Amino acid sequence: MALVVICGQPCSGKSTAAACLADALQAVDPKPTVRIIDESSLHLGRNQSYADMPMEKNLRGVLRSEVDRSLSKSSIIIVDSLNNIKGYRYELWCLARASGIRYCVVFCDTDEDSCREWNRKRGEMGESSYDTKIFEDLVRRFEKPDRRNRWDSPLFELFPSKDEIRESSPVIADAVSYLTKKVDSKSRDVRVLQPTIATQTAHTTDANSLYEMDRATQEVINMIVEAQSQGLAGAVNRISLGQHLPTINIQRPIGLPELRSLRRTFIKLTGQSSLSGPPPPSDADSAKRMFVDYLNREIGTW
Repeated sequence: MALVVICGQPCSGKSTAAACLADALQAVDPKPTVRIIDESSLHLGRNQSYADMPMEKNLRGVLRSEVDRSLSKSSIIIVDSLNNIKGYRYELWCLARASGIRYCVVFCDTDEDSCREWNRKRGEMGESSYDTKIFEDLVRRFEKPDRRNRWDSPLFELFPSKDEIRESSPVIADAVSYLTKKVDSKSRDVRVLQPTIATQTAHTTDANSLYEMDRATQEVINMIVEAQSQGLAGAVNRISLGQHLPTINIQRPIGLPELRSLRRTFIKLTGQSSLSGPPPPSDADSAKRMFVDYLNREIGTW
């Protein structure tokens, strides 16, 4: 149905805006399905996620993957995060276009001093806040949305440091109207993005790759569990997965919960890497090889 990108400086009122928008949408008849995706919903900490560029890149990849999985023509997805990089907002816009849904950006235009003060107060109250160094770095690198860019349009601007955000705020009402208004041949003020052949092909390819990755990594996990249960690892601590595949080297028994955790992390990292590099492997053997290499780095010994 729609993708809403909440954008703004750290501690600028984004989560309040997302909550007010979600509540206002729930008051519409018929009531749409609304979901907010943010760092906390994925159990990602603020300071840890923005500690350095690799961690921040991984965060964006995890959020993007979750958005991609959640988009549909029957729900409204609200991405409550900094979304401070224009290239990343473009990637989210491409996801919306590939899904053939509406898209908009809600920008919390709050001055830096107010954001800084709100961050300080959150810390004093024991709430989640940014370390000073991380906060200042994020403020410095923020790329303000521009309604002239198609990935920043339509742009709904809020000013939390001047006006309190409420469900009844005019900007929230305008956004709700845009997201829920019925579209027909005469509609001119609502745009439903249309997928191109390129985006449809890429989306299908990505889905196939993720399916192969999921299936292949699960097979590796099953083989490790079976080998350990039968004592096949033996004293040499090596588990063979078959011809043309690397051997898994382990120094200690690895329980199923740890293996599942490693698998989830690997899939997230692979999805994140594909944002700026080649797509995930589309064949099972390549996926298994990548996963085994990752396991050997994490739990093995060369």
